[in-house]
Amino acid sequence: MGVGRFWGWTPIAEIQGRCRLSGAPVSCRACFSILLVKCLFLGICVADNSKPNILLIMADDLGIGDVGCYGNDTLRTPNIDRLAKEGIQLSQHLSAAPLCTPSRAAFLTGRHAFRSGKWHQGVNCEFRTDHCHHPLNHGFDYFYGMPFTLINDCQINKPPEVDAAFRAKLWVYTQVIVLGMLTLTTGKLAGLISVSWKILMCLITLSFLFFISWYSSFGFIRYWNCILMRNYEITEQPMVLERTATLMLKEAISFITRNKHRPFLLFVSLLHVHIPLVTTKQFLGKSKHGLYGDNVEEMDWVVGKILNAIEQEGLKNTTFIYFTSDHGGHLEAREGNVQLGGSNGIYKGGKGMGGWEGGIRVPGIFRWPGVLPAGEVIDEPTSLMDIYPTVVHLGGGEMPHDRVIDGHNLIPLLQGTVKHSDHHFLFHYCGIHLHAARWHQKDSNKVWKVHYKTPNFHPEGAGACYGRGVCPCSGEHVTYHDPPLLFDLSRDPSETSPLSPDTEPFYHTVIERVTEAIVEHQKTFHPVSQQFSTNNIMWKPWLQPCCGMFPFCSCDKEGDNGHTAL
Repeated sequence: MGVGRFWGWTPIAEIQGRCRLSGAPVSCRACFSILLVKCLFLGICVADNSKPNILLIMADDLGIGDVGCYGNDTLRTPNIDRLAKEGIQLSQHLSAAPLCTPSRAAFLTGRHAFRSGKWHQGVNCEFRTDHCHHPLNHGFDYFYGMPFTLINDCQINKPPEVDAAFRAKLWVYTQVIVLGMLTLTTGKLAGLISVSWKILMCLITLSFLFFISWYSSFGFIRYWNCILMRNYEITEQPMVLERTATLMLKEAISFITRNKHRPFLLFVSLLHVHIPLVTTKQFLGKSKHGLYGDNVEEMDWVVGKILNAIEQEGLKNTTFIYFTSDHGGHLEAREGNVQLGGSNGIYKGGKGMGGWEGGIRVPGIFRWPGVLPAGEVIDEPTSLMDIYPTVVHLGGGEMPHDRVIDGHNLIPLLQGTVKHSDHHFLFHYCGIHLHAARWHQKDSNKVWKVHYKTPNFHPEGAGACYGRGVCPCSGEHVTYHDPPLLFDLSRDPSETSPLSPDTEPFYHTVIERVTEAIVEHQKTFHPVSQQFSTNNIMWKPWLQPCCGMFPFCSCDKEGDNGHTAL
C-alpha cells in the first residue's frame, strides 16, 4: 500500500479554534507544511464539530489512463469509479510538477515547490533523535508511515535503484583496485617488485577505506532507507514490504474508528503504484496487465476498504473525500521487456516529462453527499495546489497573507455557484525550469498550451526517455523552442499538431498574452535557499534513524500484525 511523502514543514495556516483529532486538543498553527521524504498518514485538525471530516487519498505514479472512470475498460477499479459516480470528476486536473517531490510539496502548501526552496530531506537536523522535520513537530497529531522514499532497493532481489549507474562504477573501481593490490602483493612475495611492505600495507588500507566509505552507504540502503515509523518510534527496520499494504490499511481504518466522534483530517498517501510494485498474493496474476495491473487493482481494493470504513462508521454524509495521483504514469519503469509503469491515456508524455500533458494531467475526484452534486464531470483547469486552500476553507481557517498562494478554493466550482475555474494561467515546471504555460481563455472556452522546452525522447520518437529513468529538465537532452510550440488543448488534447501563424490566426496574440503572464508571474519570485547541494543530499551517519545501536539497526515490532485479515 501506499507510502506517501512527508518532508520538513514550515507553518502555513492557522485554523481558528482548537484542534480536535487524536488525544488532547492541541494548538493548530501548522496544519500544513512542505513535503519531501516519504510517509503515510498525517492526521490534521479541523476547527469544530460543524466542519466535515476530510479524507485525502493520493496514489503514487498512477496514470490517468489507468482508472475506469477515466476511460480504461481493461483494469478493474470499481471503488474509485463508484467514488466518481457518487461525486464529481475533474477532467482537467493538473499536478504542479511531473515528479513526486515538487508535486507533493505544492499539494501540501498550495504553491509551487520552488517558492519554498528548502524541501527538507530526512527526519533529523543535528543528531539522530531530534526529529526536527518529523510531522509531529509541525502540527500533526499522529503519524504512521515511511519517512523516506520507496525504491527498488527496499525489496530483496530487485535491481538497485539509488544511483545505480554510480554504484556500478564504484564496484568496477573497487574490483580494479583489489586486482591491483593482489598483483602488488603477489609481485612482492615473488620478489618481482621492490616496494616496501609499509607502503604496500598503506595502499591496502587506503583501498579498504575507499570500499568502506561507499559501501557503508550504498551497501545497506535497505536498512538505512526502508523503515516504518509510528510517531517517533521505528517499528520496522528494514520494512517487510509484503505486509506493508495491510499494515497501512489497518492503520487508516483504526484512525477513522478512533476519531469518528470528532472532525478529522486524514491524508492517506498510497505506496501504490510506485515501483517495486509489491502486491499481495490475493491480487497477483488477477489483472490483464501483469504486475502493474495487479497493483492497480489492489490499490482500488485498498481505497474501497477505506471507503467502507467511512460508511460503516456512519460518516459518509459528513466526510469530504478527494482522490488523485501525484503526477502521471512512469513510462520508463521497466524490468527487461516488462512494462512496470502506467498509462496516461490519450495524453503525450508521462512522469518527469516537463509540461507534456501525460505527466501532469491526473485523476481528480471529490465526494461529499448532500453538499456536492453526484455524477458530474467538470471540464475546467484545476490544480493539486487548489486542495490546500480548499481544505483551509472547509476547516474554517484563514489563508496566510505573508506569501504567494498559487491555488484557489474549489468549493464554489464544485458546488456549481461559479462556472469557471479561477485559474486564468497555469505554469508547468520541471524542477526550477519553466517548460510550458497554459491560458484558459474563458470568453471562448479555449485552453491554449505553450511549450518553451521539451525533453528529447530516447531513442528518438520513442515517446519517453528510456534508459534514463526520467527525462532531464535542462541541458543538452532538452529542446529549447524559439518560437515556442503552441497547442489548442480544447481541440488537440493529445498535443499532436502544433499550431503556426499559418494555421492559427491568433497565434501571435496567444504567444504575446502568455508571455506577458509569465513576466507577471516571475515578478512574484523571491530568492530562497535551495536544497539539492552536495552537503544537503549526502548521507550523514549521525542523522540516520536507527532501531537499536548504530550501525546495527534492525527491528520488527509489527510482528504478525500485517497478516491479520481485513
